[in-house]
Amino acid sequence: MIRPHILLVEDEPNIARGIVFNLEEEGYRVTHAETGEAALLHLTHETFALAILDLMLPGIGGLEVCRAIRRQDLRLPVLILTARGEEKDRIAGLAAGADDYLTKPFSLDEFLLRIKGMLRRSEWYRPEGAGGRFHFGGNEVDLKGKRAVTARGVVQLTDLEVRMLRLFLTRDNEAISRRELLESVWGISPDSETRTLDNFIVRLRKYFEPDPAAPIHFLTERGRGYRFVRDPAKPQSAAGAPVPNE
Repeated sequence: MIRPHILLVEDEPNIARGIVFNLEEEGYRVTHAETGEAALLHLTHETFALAILDLMLPGIGGLEVCRAIRRQDLRLPVLILTARGEEKDRIAGLAAGADDYLTKPFSLDEFLLRIKGMLRRSEWYRPEGAGGRFHFGGNEVDLKGKRAVTARGVVQLTDLEVRMLRLFLTRDNEAISRRELLESVWGISPDSETRTLDNFIVRLRKYFEPDPAAPIHFLTERGRGYRFVRDPAKPQSAAGAPVPNE
């Protein structure tokens, strides 16, 4: 049986030890990060079933970590666990993309029930591939294993390719701006003049498109960015209709 993998972001060692112990006793696998920077690094290289965030962290705060999670994955359940119990703090946390908010001190039983409920609900709408494997257009992508099986053979993926694919695959048929791609995947200023992004799109088309010169999955949105279309046979709305590609 696969144990759900939970990311705990908590800088207080005593609190973190207690949470990790109780979650592991419940059968979960837990990765603990003490800073927002460490959390973002784990999120780049690992797949999680749920994230638990403290708000008051050294360096990057919990709200910014939550926003970063939402830029990469709209479906990962996020529970904010914090001493900040005022209504304005709760609203800020939910506005940043958190699914639930629990203040310290908290009841262990309530905490575990909330975790169980969030994981159960996430399975109701989590699509195929949420565990790291995706299929589209005859391609199979294993994000955790950093490899893909395509019509042209097996492709070993780099960390940056995995990060870009994860963003595209979890946001099917949604236009993603160049700004967001540069910030989320490379962590560089969106004002940077670079052809790196365009070169990566060309590379993905060579890997996965039946005809890279006439892409049907990785589409250009002129003046905006790019759109991934998992199933080109599905009708698209007028707002989501693809434009000619470069």
